[in-house]
Amino acid sequence: MTAYWTTHPGPLGDLLLTCDATGALTSLTVPGAPGAKGLPAPGAPGAKGLPAPGTVRDDAPFAEARRELDAYFAGERDRFTLRLAPPPVSDFRRRVWAALDEIPYGTTVSYGQLAAAIGVGGPAVRAVGGAIGANPLLIVRPCHRVVGADGSLTGYAGGLERKTWLLGLERTRTAVPAG
Repeated sequence: MTAYWTTHPGPLGDLLLTCDATGALTSLTVPGAPGAKGLPAPGAPGAKGLPAPGTVRDDAPFAEARRELDAYFAGERDRFTLRLAPPPVSDFRRRVWAALDEIPYGTTVSYGQLAAAIGVGGPAVRAVGGAIGANPLLIVRPCHRVVGADGSLTGYAGGLERKTWLLGLERTRTAVPAG
């Protein structure tokens, strides 16, 4: 099955988007970031080459994703309505990611609060952190809204400077309609 990719410029730099053959979004990452799908890290052997075998550069399947991202960055959208491919992951990871989707625009929660929201605690908070770190849909699935117990900014696959920027964008905008 063919998969597609494109890049999209924005205020955070280029974003790498991938989708499956049906056009459902499979990832939104920052090229070269840990966990980025498709493109090698900058400076890595083949970094100027094509993405992973079997992927095809095609901008067309990403038209709606581009529109929604641009509207989000312009402060005109507070959530995404894109079709997402169901990932082949554990039920635990699905629960964590579903909880991420419920974090309101412009707010943050701690890892512990997110763990409690899915009914786990104690040592499972680390597993929640691992599931958040494995999120392949940066921005769309708002893992940037999760912070440390003391409110400090902690890891983000796109880098803490991008997390800071995203949280700042959301805090300076009033919630807007999704459409």
